[in-house]
Amino acid sequence: MTHNEKAHEIVHELEYNAERPHLMIPEYGRHLQKLINQATLIEDSEERNKAARYIIKVMGSLNPHLRDVLDFQHKLWDQLFIMSDFKLVVDSPYPIPTRDVINLKPERLEYPQKNPKYRFYGNNIKYMIDVANSWEDGELKSALVKVIANHMKKSYLSWNKDTVDDKAIFNHLYELSGGRIDLHQSTEELLNTSDLMRTNKKVSNKNMPPIQKNLLIKKNKNIKSKPFKNNNQK
Repeated sequence: MTHNEKAHEIVHELEYNAERPHLMIPEYGRHLQKLINQATLIEDSEERNKAARYIIKVMGSLNPHLRDVLDFQHKLWDQLFIMSDFKLVVDSPYPIPTRDVINLKPERLEYPQKNPKYRFYGNNIKYMIDVANSWEDGELKSALVKVIANHMKKSYLSWNKDTVDDKAIFNHLYELSGGRIDLHQSTEELLNTSDLMRTNKKVSNKNMPPIQKNLLIKKNKNIKSKPFKNNNQK
């Protein structure tokens, strides 16, 4: 056989990715996929189980950072059956998955309201109001409604740096509750605006980055320590 004939034969036997079978989980590579394919063809059940356990060890060694993750071994066994196209028959320490479960589509998620009318309250306030509407009249419901109203006032002031009348909060609460919560005739008063503003300021300072907070403290000290200078003195 001439040199050209040998080269032609070698090129003819090369495998191209376009001609190779599809990898179920490409992260493990083609060599591991071939091991699994060979394990499915083993006729002796004991030898087939031994090969499956060996493959699981190899798969675990490829992901050492996941060894301490909960149910990591369960995930490896599931991937083993998936990569065998569910043709591997071995004794698994975990329930064997089926093709229907793997291809099952998740339920559609319910997205929250995108454009609420009063954005400064947030969607959680609406959820709380709905819960209050579902409760029967009594002390617990009255306490919850009062908490909701005060939280609404606090949220309003955090976005609008100004005073707000309690009647405006009552109007919004009446509207958001569908007319089922009416505090217009109530004798209860909401928290004082200055107290709520002070609370919002404490929270904002608490969430401030340490560097910015230190600069603010130094700035305030310099302002306090700066002596008064009377320009009218000669």
